[in-house]
Amino acid sequence: MKLLYFAWIRERIGKEQEDVELPADVKTVEDLVSWLAARGDEYAHAFANPKVVRAAIDRHHVKPDASLTGAREIAFFPPMTGG
Repeated sequence: MKLLYFAWIRERIGKEQEDVELPADVKTVEDLVSWLAARGDEYAHAFANPKVVRAAIDRHHVKPDASLTGAREIAFFPPMTGG
């Protein structure tokens, strides 16, 4: 699965994207965030406050309980403001 990181999430992790193979028990966006946060200090720092991290599955905004079944791409980004 392709993961994309934007803005300060990208800066904290130190990469724009990566391809990962998820463990079988990672079934939702929330599970994925928890799994990523446990991968190292940079991920823990990026996902320290998961309530402010937004996600999109295949370019559609989703909630933390969204299923990853069939997903090809997950993007993580901070809250956005319009203008």
